[in-house]
Amino acid sequence: MAAPLRVGFLDDLTDAPPSPTDIEYWLRLAADEYRAAGRLDRDVEIVGSHGLGLPSGTAAAVERAFARLVDADVLLVVGPAIGDNALVATPLAERHRIPTINWAGTERARGDWMFHLQVGSHEDESVVLARHLADLGARRVGIAYDRSPIGRRYLHYLTAEAEIIGLAVAATVGLSPLTEDAAAQVGEVLDAKVDGLVYLGLGRSASAVARAAAGAGWDGPRVMNSAGMFGRQPEVGRALDGWVYIDMYSDGNATLTALLERLAVPPARAAAAAKGYDLARLAVDGLARAPELTRAGVREGLEQIKWLPAAEGQDGTQLSFGHHDRGALHGRYLVLRRWSAGDSVEVR
Repeated sequence: MAAPLRVGFLDDLTDAPPSPTDIEYWLRLAADEYRAAGRLDRDVEIVGSHGLGLPSGTAAAVERAFARLVDADVLLVVGPAIGDNALVATPLAERHRIPTINWAGTERARGDWMFHLQVGSHEDESVVLARHLADLGARRVGIAYDRSPIGRRYLHYLTAEAEIIGLAVAATVGLSPLTEDAAAQVGEVLDAKVDGLVYLGLGRSASAVARAAAGAGWDGPRVMNSAGMFGRQPEVGRALDGWVYIDMYSDGNATLTALLERLAVPPARAAAAAKGYDLARLAVDGLARAPELTRAGVREGLEQIKWLPAAEGQDGTQLSFGHHDRGALHGRYLVLRRWSAGDSVEVR
């Protein structure tokens, strides 16, 4: 029997199994589908490695988790999920010459060996949010942002776009990515007489910002980046009620609709299914297209992925890589949604 193809799963969200993510499920599903279709001639073995990364853990934990996968002779690494940790892993992928697909938000986490499935975008989201606020008629906005590489990157791109479209940034205030009380910071922003409120960051502090805004009686336009995805946690969702945010799935995506129906996935799991299925198909399709079963061969296989219909984004979004193209999603892959009484409603 042929030896299995070893795929590493780097989980930066916990320091030990069981993992709170379901990426391994989607990798197994995609591998079984490709095997049944005859596109793989051997099994896929998933090798997990856990290391609690930033902001609550350490960069060193991510480095150790990556090293364990390198030593385990995997052909491909899937992960990390958090932008700060993807930046840690990128030079490791380059140094060890191992193809890696992160699913974070920063386009800086790309390289010769590091591929990127955008789950949000520190760069693109800011443009979408600024234009949305301008469309609503806002002219002076205030921004609360995480003092972190993620928050600062979002802030840079939003202020740059705001200047281009004539949207005045009247106040900005930084806060800890782990803060639980943002009343003082939000009060400072609102004192600037803004007509739009923005939160930018990883999302651990998003509830604190939302509670502070509600406590101050703010009911004007309020938007946040893909941190709003944390609203799927009931307590967070209640805090974020009325906030518009960036998500990765659209109710009108035909690929996603077919997937949910085929696997009987409940609507509440649509976003997780879209991300998991796209990520797993990229990994397994790269294996299937590899001209040789080496790390260099898998990198070439990933580069050959073209026009694969994505479950994420608006209908028509495509998954593709290329010789110097390491961003997977092409098209209108960012979707504006609003939390309303516990439900995520697409903003048309």
